[in-house]
Amino acid sequence: MSTAEGAKYRLTSIDALRGMVMIIMALDHTREFVHASAMVFQPEDLTRTNAILFFTRWVTHICAPVFVFTAGLGAYFWKSHGRSSAQLSKFLWSRGLWLIILDLTVIRFALTFSMMNGVLILSVLWAIGLSMIVLGLLIRIPTRWLAAGSIAVIVLHNLTDRLTADRLGFASWVWKILHEQGVFNVGPALVLVAYPLVPWVAVMALGFCFGEIMILPPEERRKWLFRIGWGMVAAFFVLRGINVYGDPQPWSNAVPGMTLLSFFRCTKYPASLDFLLMTLGPAFLVLAWFDRVKFTDCNPLIVFGRVPLFYFIVHLYVIHLLTFPMGLVRYGKAAFLMNPLPSMGGQAELYPAQYGYPLWTVYAVWVTVVAMLYPLCLWFSGLKARRKDWWLSYL
Repeated sequence: MSTAEGAKYRLTSIDALRGMVMIIMALDHTREFVHASAMVFQPEDLTRTNAILFFTRWVTHICAPVFVFTAGLGAYFWKSHGRSSAQLSKFLWSRGLWLIILDLTVIRFALTFSMMNGVLILSVLWAIGLSMIVLGLLIRIPTRWLAAGSIAVIVLHNLTDRLTADRLGFASWVWKILHEQGVFNVGPALVLVAYPLVPWVAVMALGFCFGEIMILPPEERRKWLFRIGWGMVAAFFVLRGINVYGDPQPWSNAVPGMTLLSFFRCTKYPASLDFLLMTLGPAFLVLAWFDRVKFTDCNPLIVFGRVPLFYFIVHLYVIHLLTFPMGLVRYGKAAFLMNPLPSMGGQAELYPAQYGYPLWTVYAVWVTVVAMLYPLCLWFSGLKARRKDWWLSYL
Protein backbone atom coordinates (compact mmCIF):
# COMPACT_ATOMS: atom_id res chain seq x y z
CA MET A 1 0.00 0.00 0.00
CA SER A 2 1.36 3.44 -0.93
CA THR A 3 1.83 6.25 1.59
CA ALA A 4 -1.07 8.16 0.04
CA GLU A 5 -3.35 5.12 0.25
CA GLY A 6 -2.31 4.54 3.87
CA ALA A 7 -3.10 8.15 4.73
CA LYS A 8 -6.53 7.88 3.07
CA TYR A 9 -7.35 4.71 5.03
CA ARG A 10 -6.19 6.39 8.23
CA LEU A 11 -8.39 9.44 7.77
CA THR A 12 -11.45 7.57 6.52
CA SER A 13 -11.24 5.18 9.46
CA ILE A 14 -11.40 8.15 11.84
CA ASP A 15 -14.33 9.60 9.89
CA ALA A 16 -16.08 6.21 10.00
CA LEU A 17 -15.59 5.89 13.77
CA ARG A 18 -16.93 9.38 14.30
CA GLY A 19 -19.87 8.68 11.97
CA MET A 20 -20.70 5.50 13.85
CA VAL A 21 -20.85 7.21 17.22
CA MET A 22 -22.90 10.07 15.78
CA ILE A 23 -25.55 7.59 14.66
CA ILE A 24 -25.48 6.02 18.12
CA MET A 25 -25.63 9.46 19.77
CA ALA A 26 -28.93 10.24 18.06
CA LEU A 27 -30.48 7.26 19.86
CA ASP A 28 -29.81 8.73 23.30
CA HIS A 29 -30.97 12.21 22.33
CA THR A 30 -34.14 10.74 20.85
CA ARG A 31 -34.71 8.93 24.14
CA GLU A 32 -34.35 12.19 26.06
CA PHE A 33 -36.95 13.94 23.88
CA VAL A 34 -39.39 11.06 23.42
CA HIS A 35 -39.28 8.34 26.06
CA ALA A 36 -41.76 8.59 28.94
CA SER A 37 -39.21 7.51 31.55
CA ALA A 38 -36.75 10.24 30.50
CA MET A 39 -39.15 12.79 31.99
CA VAL A 40 -39.01 11.29 35.47
CA PHE A 41 -35.81 9.28 36.04
CA GLN A 42 -32.39 8.43 34.63
CA PRO A 43 -31.90 5.03 32.91
CA GLU A 44 -28.97 4.35 35.25
CA ASP A 45 -31.31 4.39 38.27
CA LEU A 46 -31.14 0.69 39.13
CA THR A 47 -34.23 0.88 41.34
CA ARG A 48 -36.42 1.92 38.39
CA THR A 49 -34.73 0.92 35.12
CA ASN A 50 -34.69 -2.34 33.17
CA ALA A 51 -31.95 -4.01 31.13
CA ILE A 52 -33.17 -2.82 27.72
CA LEU A 53 -33.52 0.80 28.84
CA PHE A 54 -30.20 0.68 30.68
CA PHE A 55 -28.26 -0.61 27.67
CA THR A 56 -30.09 1.78 25.33
CA ARG A 57 -28.37 4.50 27.31
CA TRP A 58 -25.16 2.58 28.04
CA VAL A 59 -24.26 1.89 24.40
CA THR A 60 -24.22 5.65 23.73
CA HIS A 61 -21.54 6.28 26.37
CA ILE A 62 -18.89 5.75 23.70
CA CYS A 63 -19.93 8.96 21.95
CA ALA A 64 -18.47 11.76 24.09
CA PRO A 65 -15.04 10.11 24.58
CA VAL A 66 -14.72 9.51 20.81
CA PHE A 67 -15.80 13.08 19.99
CA VAL A 68 -13.26 14.58 22.38
CA PHE A 69 -10.43 12.19 21.48
CA THR A 70 -10.87 12.63 17.72
CA ALA A 71 -11.02 16.41 18.18
CA GLY A 72 -7.48 16.11 19.52
CA LEU A 73 -6.52 13.91 16.58
CA GLY A 74 -8.04 16.48 14.24
CA ALA A 75 -5.86 19.19 15.78
CA TYR A 76 -2.77 17.05 15.15
CA PHE A 77 -3.64 16.50 11.49
CA TRP A 78 -4.56 20.18 11.04
CA LYS A 79 -1.05 21.14 12.15
CA SER A 80 0.54 18.41 10.00
CA HIS A 81 -0.40 20.34 6.85
CA GLY A 82 2.59 22.67 7.23
CA ARG A 83 1.11 24.89 9.94
CA SER A 84 2.95 26.25 12.96
CA SER A 85 2.15 25.82 16.63
CA ALA A 86 1.10 29.48 16.76
CA GLN A 87 -1.35 28.93 13.91
CA LEU A 88 -2.75 25.83 15.59
CA SER A 89 -3.17 27.67 18.89
CA LYS A 90 -5.08 30.45 17.14
CA PHE A 91 -7.27 27.90 15.38
CA LEU A 92 -8.01 26.01 18.61
CA TRP A 93 -8.85 29.17 20.52
CA SER A 94 -11.18 30.53 17.84
CA ARG A 95 -12.77 27.12 17.23
CA GLY A 96 -13.19 26.49 20.94
CA LEU A 97 -14.80 29.89 21.53
CA TRP A 98 -17.15 29.29 18.58
CA LEU A 99 -18.27 25.93 20.03
CA ILE A 100 -18.95 27.50 23.42
CA ILE A 101 -21.03 30.23 21.78
CA LEU A 102 -22.98 27.61 19.83
CA ASP A 103 -23.60 25.64 23.01
CA LEU A 104 -25.00 28.68 24.80
CA THR A 105 -27.21 29.78 21.90
CA VAL A 106 -27.99 27.44 19.00
CA ILE A 107 -27.85 24.24 21.07
CA ARG A 108 -29.73 25.81 23.99
CA PHE A 109 -32.54 26.82 21.65
CA ALA A 110 -32.57 23.36 20.03
CA LEU A 111 -33.04 21.72 23.43
CA THR A 112 -35.64 24.08 24.90
CA PHE A 113 -37.01 26.27 22.06
CA SER A 114 -36.36 29.14 24.44
CA MET A 115 -33.40 31.37 25.27
CA MET A 116 -34.82 32.46 28.61
CA ASN A 117 -36.70 29.55 30.20
CA GLY A 118 -35.25 26.43 31.75
CA VAL A 119 -31.79 25.59 33.00
CA LEU A 120 -28.75 26.79 31.05
CA ILE A 121 -26.97 23.50 30.31
CA LEU A 122 -23.23 23.53 29.61
CA SER A 123 -23.10 20.37 27.52
CA VAL A 124 -20.66 18.50 25.30
CA LEU A 125 -19.87 21.39 22.91
CA TRP A 126 -18.98 23.49 25.95
CA ALA A 127 -16.56 20.77 27.13
CA ILE A 128 -15.01 20.34 23.68
CA GLY A 129 -14.70 24.09 23.15
CA LEU A 130 -13.13 24.75 26.55
CA SER A 131 -10.79 21.78 26.10
CA MET A 132 -9.71 23.19 22.73
CA ILE A 133 -8.87 26.52 24.32
CA VAL A 134 -6.75 24.78 26.96
CA LEU A 135 -5.15 22.51 24.35
CA GLY A 136 -4.14 25.67 22.47
CA LEU A 137 -1.82 26.35 25.41
CA LEU A 138 -0.67 22.75 25.94
CA ILE A 139 0.48 21.96 22.40
CA ARG A 140 3.85 23.63 23.02
CA ILE A 141 4.70 20.94 25.57
CA PRO A 142 6.87 18.15 24.08
CA THR A 143 4.63 15.29 22.93
CA ARG A 144 6.01 12.65 25.28
CA TRP A 145 5.53 14.92 28.31
CA LEU A 146 2.07 15.98 27.20
CA ALA A 147 1.07 12.34 26.68
CA ALA A 148 2.43 11.36 30.11
CA GLY A 149 0.64 14.27 31.79
CA SER A 150 -2.63 13.47 29.99
CA ILE A 151 -2.49 9.81 31.04
CA ALA A 152 -1.68 10.87 34.61
CA VAL A 153 -4.74 13.14 34.76
CA ILE A 154 -7.00 10.41 33.33
CA VAL A 155 -5.66 7.77 35.74
CA LEU A 156 -5.40 9.89 38.89
CA HIS A 157 -8.22 12.45 38.74
CA ASN A 158 -10.58 10.21 40.71
CA LEU A 159 -8.33 10.76 43.72
CA THR A 160 -10.06 14.15 44.03
CA ASP A 161 -13.58 12.68 44.15
CA ARG A 162 -13.84 13.32 47.89
CA LEU A 163 -13.26 17.03 47.39
CA THR A 164 -16.74 18.44 46.90
CA ALA A 165 -17.76 21.89 45.71
CA ASP A 166 -19.78 22.68 48.83
CA ARG A 167 -16.53 22.69 50.84
CA LEU A 168 -15.18 25.57 48.76
CA GLY A 169 -17.79 28.15 49.65
CA PHE A 170 -17.95 31.05 47.21
CA ALA A 171 -15.52 29.30 44.84
CA SER A 172 -17.70 26.19 44.57
CA TRP A 173 -18.67 27.12 41.00
CA VAL A 174 -15.01 26.80 39.96
CA TRP A 175 -14.85 23.19 41.13
CA LYS A 176 -18.13 22.45 39.36
CA ILE A 177 -16.64 23.70 36.11
CA LEU A 178 -13.50 21.67 36.71
CA HIS A 179 -14.57 18.37 38.26
CA GLU A 180 -18.05 18.08 39.73
CA GLN A 181 -21.34 18.10 37.87
CA GLY A 182 -23.65 20.58 39.51
CA VAL A 183 -25.58 23.82 39.31
CA PHE A 184 -24.84 27.40 40.27
CA ASN A 185 -26.46 30.75 39.73
CA VAL A 186 -25.31 33.51 37.42
CA GLY A 187 -27.65 36.31 38.40
CA PRO A 188 -31.19 34.96 37.95
CA ALA A 189 -30.03 32.16 35.62
CA LEU A 190 -29.50 28.61 36.86
CA VAL A 191 -26.49 27.01 35.17
CA LEU A 192 -25.93 23.24 35.01
CA VAL A 193 -22.38 22.10 34.29
CA ALA A 194 -23.17 18.80 32.60
CA TYR A 195 -19.60 18.21 31.40
CA PRO A 196 -16.90 19.33 33.87
CA LEU A 197 -13.59 20.10 32.17
CA VAL A 198 -11.54 17.34 33.83
CA PRO A 199 -10.74 14.80 32.47
CA TRP A 200 -12.00 15.83 29.00
CA VAL A 201 -9.10 18.21 28.36
CA ALA A 202 -6.70 15.33 29.09
CA VAL A 203 -8.61 13.04 26.68
CA MET A 204 -8.33 15.66 23.94
CA ALA A 205 -4.64 16.25 24.64
CA LEU A 206 -4.03 12.50 24.52
CA GLY A 207 -5.83 12.40 21.17
CA PHE A 208 -3.46 15.11 19.92
CA CYS A 209 -0.46 13.05 21.04
CA PHE A 210 -1.96 9.90 19.54
CA GLY A 211 -1.50 11.44 16.11
CA GLU A 212 2.08 10.16 16.31
CA ILE A 213 0.73 6.60 16.29
CA MET A 214 -1.84 7.26 13.57
CA ILE A 215 0.88 8.33 11.10
CA LEU A 216 2.72 5.02 11.45
CA PRO A 217 2.58 2.52 8.56
CA PRO A 218 -0.84 0.80 8.43
CA GLU A 219 0.12 -2.59 9.87
CA GLU A 220 2.14 -1.05 12.66
CA ARG A 221 -0.57 1.41 13.72
CA ARG A 222 -3.18 -1.36 13.66
CA LYS A 223 -1.05 -3.44 15.99
CA TRP A 224 -0.81 -0.48 18.36
CA LEU A 225 -4.56 0.14 18.15
CA PHE A 226 -5.34 -3.49 18.95
CA ARG A 227 -2.82 -3.65 21.79
CA ILE A 228 -4.01 -0.44 23.39
CA GLY A 229 -7.67 -1.28 22.84
CA TRP A 230 -7.50 -4.76 24.36
CA GLY A 231 -5.22 -3.46 27.12
CA MET A 232 -7.82 -0.85 28.10
CA VAL A 233 -10.66 -3.37 27.98
CA ALA A 234 -8.69 -5.75 30.21
CA ALA A 235 -7.76 -2.92 32.57
CA PHE A 236 -11.43 -1.99 32.86
CA PHE A 237 -12.51 -5.48 33.91
CA VAL A 238 -9.62 -5.84 36.37
CA LEU A 239 -10.02 -2.40 37.93
CA ARG A 240 -13.81 -2.56 38.01
CA GLY A 241 -13.65 -6.07 39.41
CA ILE A 242 -11.36 -5.03 42.25
CA ASN A 243 -13.93 -2.30 42.99
CA VAL A 244 -11.64 -0.09 45.07
CA TYR A 245 -10.59 2.73 42.74
CA GLY A 246 -11.54 4.06 39.33
CA ASP A 247 -15.12 5.19 39.85
CA PRO A 248 -16.97 6.98 42.66
CA GLN A 249 -19.86 4.48 42.23
CA PRO A 250 -18.64 1.00 43.27
CA TRP A 251 -20.72 -1.81 41.84
CA SER A 252 -22.78 -3.94 44.18
CA ASN A 253 -25.55 -6.54 44.37
CA ALA A 254 -27.72 -4.34 46.60
CA VAL A 255 -30.53 -4.21 44.01
CA PRO A 256 -31.70 -7.77 43.23
CA GLY A 257 -31.11 -8.79 39.62
CA MET A 258 -29.09 -5.63 38.83
CA THR A 259 -25.53 -6.73 39.66
CA LEU A 260 -24.41 -6.84 36.02
CA LEU A 261 -25.93 -3.44 35.32
CA SER A 262 -24.29 -2.08 38.47
CA PHE A 263 -20.94 -3.35 37.20
CA PHE A 264 -21.28 -1.44 33.92
CA ARG A 265 -22.84 1.66 35.51
CA CYS A 266 -19.77 3.89 35.43
CA THR A 267 -19.77 7.61 36.13
CA LYS A 268 -19.85 9.90 33.11
CA TYR A 269 -20.13 13.30 34.84
CA PRO A 270 -17.22 13.73 35.27
CA ALA A 271 -15.94 10.79 33.24
CA SER A 272 -14.26 8.35 35.62
CA LEU A 273 -11.20 6.26 34.84
CA ASP A 274 -13.44 3.18 34.57
CA PHE A 275 -15.79 5.03 32.20
CA LEU A 276 -12.94 6.02 29.87
CA LEU A 277 -11.42 2.54 29.87
CA MET A 278 -14.86 1.06 29.14
CA THR A 279 -15.47 3.38 26.18
CA LEU A 280 -12.13 4.29 24.61
CA GLY A 281 -10.85 0.70 24.70
CA PRO A 282 -13.60 -0.60 22.38
CA ALA A 283 -13.28 2.59 20.31
CA PHE A 284 -9.64 1.78 19.56
CA LEU A 285 -10.62 -1.74 18.50
CA VAL A 286 -13.31 -0.41 16.16
CA LEU A 287 -10.82 2.09 14.75
CA ALA A 288 -8.35 -0.71 14.05
CA TRP A 289 -11.08 -2.69 12.29
CA PHE A 290 -12.24 0.31 10.24
CA ASP A 291 -8.61 0.91 9.25
CA ARG A 292 -8.83 -2.23 7.09
CA VAL A 293 -12.11 -1.31 5.39
CA LYS A 294 -12.48 0.50 2.07
CA PHE A 295 -15.29 3.01 2.55
CA THR A 296 -17.02 4.80 -0.30
CA ASP A 297 -17.68 8.52 -0.05
CA CYS A 298 -21.41 7.78 0.10
CA ASN A 299 -21.17 5.39 3.03
CA PRO A 300 -23.33 6.83 5.86
CA LEU A 301 -20.46 6.46 8.34
CA ILE A 302 -18.21 8.60 6.15
CA VAL A 303 -20.93 11.09 5.26
CA PHE A 304 -21.87 11.71 8.90
CA GLY A 305 -18.27 11.58 10.11
CA ARG A 306 -17.16 14.35 7.76
CA VAL A 307 -19.76 16.87 8.92
CA PRO A 308 -19.94 16.24 12.67
CA LEU A 309 -20.93 19.73 13.82
CA PHE A 310 -23.56 20.16 11.10
CA TYR A 311 -25.02 16.75 12.00
CA PHE A 312 -24.96 17.52 15.72
CA ILE A 313 -26.86 20.79 15.36
CA VAL A 314 -29.41 19.60 12.80
CA HIS A 315 -30.23 16.30 14.49
CA LEU A 316 -31.31 18.06 17.70
CA TYR A 317 -33.69 20.31 15.81
CA VAL A 318 -35.08 17.41 13.76
CA ILE A 319 -35.77 15.31 16.87
CA HIS A 320 -37.34 18.21 18.73
CA LEU A 321 -39.53 19.22 15.78
CA LEU A 322 -40.75 15.65 15.32
CA THR A 323 -42.23 15.75 18.83
CA PHE A 324 -44.84 18.26 17.58
CA PRO A 325 -46.72 16.04 15.08
CA MET A 326 -46.34 13.18 17.57
CA GLY A 327 -47.94 15.35 20.24
CA LEU A 328 -50.81 16.32 17.96
CA VAL A 329 -51.56 12.69 17.14
CA ARG A 330 -51.42 11.43 20.71
CA TYR A 331 -52.60 14.39 22.78
CA GLY A 332 -54.56 16.45 20.26
CA LYS A 333 -52.38 19.46 20.97
CA ALA A 334 -48.73 20.47 20.79
CA ALA A 335 -48.45 24.04 22.13
CA PHE A 336 -47.14 22.68 25.45
CA LEU A 337 -44.03 21.51 23.59
CA MET A 338 -42.89 25.12 23.28
CA ASN A 339 -41.92 24.83 26.95
CA PRO A 340 -38.68 23.04 27.89
CA LEU A 341 -39.24 19.33 28.36
CA PRO A 342 -39.04 17.93 31.90
CA SER A 343 -35.98 15.96 30.74
CA MET A 344 -34.35 19.30 29.84
CA GLY A 345 -35.06 20.93 33.18
CA GLY A 346 -38.58 22.13 32.30
CA GLN A 347 -41.65 22.10 34.52
CA ALA A 348 -43.51 18.78 34.43
CA GLU A 349 -46.82 20.45 35.31
CA LEU A 350 -46.79 22.23 31.93
CA TYR A 351 -46.96 18.82 30.18
CA PRO A 352 -49.72 16.22 30.04
CA ALA A 353 -49.60 13.71 32.87
CA GLN A 354 -47.16 10.86 32.13
CA TYR A 355 -46.02 12.57 28.93
CA GLY A 356 -43.89 10.44 26.64
CA TYR A 357 -43.86 7.30 24.52
CA PRO A 358 -42.74 3.67 24.87
CA LEU A 359 -39.20 2.58 24.10
CA TRP A 360 -40.06 1.02 20.73
CA THR A 361 -41.19 4.49 19.62
CA VAL A 362 -37.78 5.85 20.57
CA TYR A 363 -36.10 3.36 18.25
CA ALA A 364 -38.56 4.08 15.42
CA VAL A 365 -38.01 7.84 15.70
CA TRP A 366 -34.23 7.32 15.90
CA VAL A 367 -34.18 5.37 12.62
CA THR A 368 -36.37 8.04 11.03
CA VAL A 369 -34.08 10.85 12.18
CA VAL A 370 -30.92 9.16 10.87
CA ALA A 371 -32.62 8.46 7.53
CA MET A 372 -33.74 12.08 7.25
CA LEU A 373 -30.26 13.38 8.07
CA TYR A 374 -28.41 11.28 5.48
CA PRO A 375 -29.37 13.29 2.34
CA LEU A 376 -28.85 16.58 4.20
CA CYS A 377 -25.39 15.57 5.38
CA LEU A 378 -24.47 14.10 1.97
CA TRP A 379 -25.37 17.45 0.37
CA PHE A 380 -23.44 19.45 2.97
CA SER A 381 -20.41 17.15 2.77
CA GLY A 382 -20.34 17.68 -1.01
CA LEU A 383 -20.69 21.44 -0.52
CA LYS A 384 -17.69 21.51 1.83
CA ALA A 385 -15.66 19.47 -0.66
CA ARG A 386 -16.49 21.78 -3.59
CA ARG A 387 -16.23 25.16 -1.91
CA LYS A 388 -13.79 26.82 0.46
CA ASP A 389 -15.97 29.62 1.84
CA TRP A 390 -14.73 30.75 5.24
CA TRP A 391 -18.07 30.12 6.96
CA LEU A 392 -18.05 26.46 5.94
CA SER A 393 -15.00 25.89 8.13
CA TYR A 394 -17.14 26.74 11.17
CA LEU A 395 -19.57 23.89 10.43
